[in-house]
Amino acid sequence: MDRETFEKQKEYGGEKKPSMTRRMVEHDYTDRRMYMLTMVTEGRRPLFGKVVGKSDALQDSPDAPRCELSELGKAVSNEWQGIPKYYPEIKVLALQMMPDHLHGILFVTRKMEVHLGQVIKGFKTGCNRHYRRMILGAPPVKYVVHPVKYVATESQHTEQTAPRPKRDRSKDNRYHGLLFQPNYCDKILLRRGQLDTWLNYLNDNPRRLLMKREHPDLFRVQRNIVIAGISFSAIGNLFLAQRPVRLQVQCSRSMTDIDIETYKTKMLSAARRGAVLVSPSISKGEKAVMRAAFEEHLPIILLQENGFADLAKPGGQRMEACAKGVILILAPWEHHNEQIAIKRKQCLDLNDMAQRICNEL
Repeated sequence: MDRETFEKQKEYGGEKKPSMTRRMVEHDYTDRRMYMLTMVTEGRRPLFGKVVGKSDALQDSPDAPRCELSELGKAVSNEWQGIPKYYPEIKVLALQMMPDHLHGILFVTRKMEVHLGQVIKGFKTGCNRHYRRMILGAPPVKYVVHPVKYVATESQHTEQTAPRPKRDRSKDNRYHGLLFQPNYCDKILLRRGQLDTWLNYLNDNPRRLLMKREHPDLFRVQRNIVIAGISFSAIGNLFLAQRPVRLQVQCSRSMTDIDIETYKTKMLSAARRGAVLVSPSISKGEKAVMRAAFEEHLPIILLQENGFADLAKPGGQRMEACAKGVILILAPWEHHNEQIAIKRKQCLDLNDMAQRICNEL
């Protein structure tokens, strides 16, 4: 489907699809490309192993964060590494197993005859065989092809060839022999440096999970948190909203670079003395001040337009800031998957909320 057709039909598309079922419009999934793929176990059961170590340990130390694989985890890892045996066009670049999910990077080196989804389907089929044998204790499934009987009458023919209704898998028991949740999430490499970002993300997954376990309250999405009479979803250190000194960072777009630098020096000085800086970080000046405070690990409250999914977690260096308790991220509105440009009224509303947070006694 091309972009024009997609836009015309979007309003008739029904319910929005979750990220595990969405694919990039206009992209040919048989083409040469690199992909980062994520698959989650059914019911998020920790079947692949356990994460051990310490979040602050060095990579080459005995306590380095890592995922110790179960026998099933090892079998799944072998299936992933074996993909090129069935699809020589594909090169396996990376795999990070976690207790209840996996991230992997594949490089399709030349155009394939099949869709990437067919590759993942074959991988999952192999994993399901190991799952049924190791976890369910079931013998290997033998596939038998039965000959089709001659259909004598037209009515019988109609009855036998009618399409079977699709099964509602949401009502299935979790032990139905399928290891993974339906579908998968894919990200497509589109720019220089993205592969290094992916590899760093995969390698850092065990450490990030340990950090969440060590500081569960700082990384848990909290709903209906009322601050200054406003209901927010929040991630981070809620005690920052109770600090006695909270200063709003608000910069006019007309401020010159010299004005911004002077204002930044003033606000950072206050933050070093214990003040919490509060802002949606929208304008150039606001971004400069909040970024500088963030890099110094000074306490900040950041307001954002997009809310949090249930399993959301801070990305990149925000993870470190959360663990240190120096950031609180607040979202007054619901989460959305789409990339939506923030509206002027929302900017004004967020700045008004920042002011109310700072003025609350």
